[in-house]
Amino acid sequence: MLILVAAFLVLAVLVGSAAYLPLPVTVVAGGAIALWLVVFAARERGKHSRTRKG
Repeated sequence: MLILVAAFLVLAVLVGSAAYLPLPVTVVAGGAIALWLVVFAARERGKHSRTRKG
């Protein structure tokens, strides 16, 4: 439960700071985060598919 509260706090700080950043900076940061999530998901999917085949 404490981790969930901390995650919401971090999310609030990030969303709040995005309101003060210029739009191009916000878009680039969002794109970088999205790219990181795609790479992470692909790596996790690869780990799970390798362990199921074995």
